[in-house]
Amino acid sequence: MKQLALEISPDYAPTLDNFVAGRNDELLHTLGDLLAGLDRFVYLWGEAGGGKSHLLRACVAAAQAKGLSAVYVAEGKDLSADLADHDLVAVDDVERLDGEEQIALFALYNRMKDGGGRLLVAGPCAAARLELRPDVVTRLGWGLVYQVQSLTDDEKTEALKGHARQLGFDLPSEAADYLLKHWRRDLPSLLAALDALDRYSLEHKRPVTVPLLRQLLQQEAG
Repeated sequence: MKQLALEISPDYAPTLDNFVAGRNDELLHTLGDLLAGLDRFVYLWGEAGGGKSHLLRACVAAAQAKGLSAVYVAEGKDLSADLADHDLVAVDDVERLDGEEQIALFALYNRMKDGGGRLLVAGPCAAARLELRPDVVTRLGWGLVYQVQSLTDDEKTEALKGHARQLGFDLPSEAADYLLKHWRRDLPSLLAALDALDRYSLEHKRPVTVPLLRQLLQQEAG
């Protein structure tokens, strides 16, 4: 039997519109202000799978759509003070920066502060708890700091049902509950599972039910 990899679709593009806000309405408003140039330095933190990378990529895409120069940097790759020439720089996984990359981030912050650029940074915990250079930690705490609030199970269920409707089928509540109990709980993984379930349902010409979902997940696990 052919295996359907439960991976997020390569056509999926993170945007501010397709971010499921939950309790993050104020944060989204702040990111709008960042894009408008009203705020300049924002640090986001929260647990893995909570949407930090989605928001950073979405802000870069939104800035580019406005005609601004913006770049996304993951795990310190190509991080340098020269990035200050961009209107917006989004630095993900700040906790993974090595010593030289931390120095580069410090220099980038200072150059953007003097030059008028905007810096968006994400990490797993509050800035004061990061095991980074003290001067970097201090800079991250100088701007606006927001914890990305993870979705509740009810909010994830609503997001799953909404995604299913976009795919053209109704997701039974019991199927959503089963997915939350038996699959990875971060939203990108859950949405990828729904994409695979939709393909699996069409391939086997069977409606979406808990038994069909169970069969798919067991196949993937095997």
